Amino acid sequence: MASGRLLKFTFFFTTVIGEFVVFCNVYETVFSSISKSVGGSPDQDSVVSGTRKSSISSSGRVREQFLHRFTDSQILTSHLEDWFQSFTKNSFDFDVPFELIDLQKFDYALESVCFQQLIRMPNAAYASPSSTMEATAFLALEDFLHASVKGLWEAFWNQDEPMPLSVACLYDSNLKFYQAERAIANGKLGGLCATAIMVNNPRHPHGKWHDILEIALLRPVIENLTQEGEITFPSLSVLGEALFYGVRILLSRSLRRSRTPSILNSVFVIVTDCQYGGVVKIEGDMTQMDYDVNSAYQSAAEWIKNYARVSITPFDRIWNKLGNANWGDIGALQVLFATFHSMVQYAGLPKNSIEDLAADHGSRLQTRRNERRLGEIETGMNGNGLFKLQKRSVSPEIVEVQEEPVTIEPRKAVKLEVGSVLLVEDSNWQKSYQINEVLSDGEMLYYIVSCIEDPGKSLFLYVGSHPSQLEPAWEDMKLWYQVQRQTKVFTVMKQNGLSSKYLPQLSMSGKIIHPGSCRKLSSGGNCDNPWCGTPVLITSPVGKTVADMVRSGQFGSDEAIRCCHDCLSALSSAGTAGIRHGDIRPENIICVTSSLTRQFYFVLVGWGHAILEERDRPALNLHFSSTYALQEGKLCSASDAESLVYLLYFSSGGDLPELDSVEGALEWRDTVWSKRLIQQKLGDISAVLKAFADYVDSLCGTPYPMDYEIWLRRLKRHLQENGKEITTSS
Repeated sequence: MASGRLLKFTFFFTTVIGEFVVFCNVYETVFSSISKSVGGSPDQDSVVSGTRKSSISSSGRVREQFLHRFTDSQILTSHLEDWFQSFTKNSFDFDVPFELIDLQKFDYALESVCFQQLIRMPNAAYASPSSTMEATAFLALEDFLHASVKGLWEAFWNQDEPMPLSVACLYDSNLKFYQAERAIANGKLGGLCATAIMVNNPRHPHGKWHDILEIALLRPVIENLTQEGEITFPSLSVLGEALFYGVRILLSRSLRRSRTPSILNSVFVIVTDCQYGGVVKIEGDMTQMDYDVNSAYQSAAEWIKNYARVSITPFDRIWNKLGNANWGDIGALQVLFATFHSMVQYAGLPKNSIEDLAADHGSRLQTRRNERRLGEIETGMNGNGLFKLQKRSVSPEIVEVQEEPVTIEPRKAVKLEVGSVLLVEDSNWQKSYQINEVLSDGEMLYYIVSCIEDPGKSLFLYVGSHPSQLEPAWEDMKLWYQVQRQTKVFTVMKQNGLSSKYLPQLSMSGKIIHPGSCRKLSSGGNCDNPWCGTPVLITSPVGKTVADMVRSGQFGSDEAIRCCHDCLSALSSAGTAGIRHGDIRPENIICVTSSLTRQFYFVLVGWGHAILEERDRPALNLHFSSTYALQEGKLCSASDAESLVYLLYFSSGGDLPELDSVEGALEWRDTVWSKRLIQQKLGDISAVLKAFADYVDSLCGTPYPMDYEIWLRRLKRHLQENGKEITTSS
């Protein structure tokens, strides 16, 4: 009897569910027809994502309707008038998306890159406005963007593979994309409203909005504020239009299901006329928007005011009077840098980084000096790192000069050996340190020293690059991060009162005073002695790196749990001052034995790549960097914890893969997390480490803050239950 009732119920339930599915399909068909008949977009497929309608959630449908009604830039601009007025009163006090130092580094990287715009941009000063001029302007802008993308792709990503991007113009009446030449030939010139860099989509030749990486608006006049004839910012109407297109792109992206939603939250909009141009960046979390379909423009305006981050570059000249792009000037460079960041969103970090290409600047400069024979070295370099020119007699006649090879000897590096004594001075003291041991992290040398006045205490000493080198930032960035940048981080920690036994302590930072007489020309300069003025950093405590412990088989389960606790404690302490590490790897964690209790603990060192401000960028490591860092070049709240999980996994016997590209590293991460290989490995050590890995996995790439305290308590409880002593005193 019971089985008969169960069969009847199963048949009834199946019938009801089947009828409900049929009803939903009929309702969806009717709703779609009604939507198209009452003013839906004539090109609905070009606006919404390509996901099947049967899988779209109710919130996705609301966003579709919202996007269909969000079609007029002028209405959005009118809702932003009060917001605009607040900025005009403060002289357009917008943030800038790029720092000048980053643009300069990018400029160095582009020295050997060839950009060629073949279609010249017409100049209104030399031609009267006409349809021909307008058509040429669109063709020139399209060619400029194509040359930009092509040059950047071949320089940074892959010169041998075809470029997966294209450039097309947007036609406003049907929201489809066309090549400018084809649109003009079909009489659609008057309806062209924007030019976009897009991901190639063979299935949709007319383009999909979520495939837009970057969009450019070509307008007759963009200036609003002028200073001596130079444009500084766009007019408010043009800025409102840029915000409209930026929000529309972000809305379209949010409709697309993506495994990497972090790339959806920012977009660059280029705004130009036939001479000047600049970049507007819109960034924000689209889930914060109130998708009220009855007041779409008001909702979008409120999101821009309260949740979006809008940054604008100063507007500068892009094309000269002949219509050629000034590739090496600030105007075009800002557009190229925006295009580079847009390409990173799609293609990931490039194979050739900006730092790698910029590092070649020093060698090119040296080659140029040899070519031009700027001079011969008399006694080396002066205090400013400039060559002294040799005086030659001048003859009014043209004479043949025998070429004499110029031999330029590189500056000898500072080499320290065991037993050497260094005299170091800072603004207050002079102290002598003796070298006791020379160490290497696989890339750079560092030293264990002791102060002559206190020989019983060991310290770490790091030696930087000589300040008189012509291009220290390009030739040896690693030394700069190890000494100068790390000194800045420790200073910020000290200013914020950070004190923890799991953080390194700054003992001294200063410059080397070399033996013998110093021939520097001024108090702030340096002489030609290779030691003169070389910066050094001295820290405590001293210990053995996790990398060395793993090689010697000393990193077991107890060490892994203790390492996790101590590093999280260090990250938590630094986080109270808004500081994140950004370079967690086995070489940057040391194991220290307490002289009082003889207990061991771990200290997180190597803070040279720490994130102090939004514009700072972490170090990138294919094995240890977080997924978000590899995708975006910056950290999310859980990035350091994710790097710590990778460190524990590899240090505890996890398989170390051969990784040679960012794409391969991201694929490996996707595989090990989806198959739970990391959780299984750490679960062999402790259930608490497995739970911690699960927690980090749930947080990766999200804006939610990392809760250090709960995991510090759980790890501390586990250690105490296993008879391990935990102290948090500094």
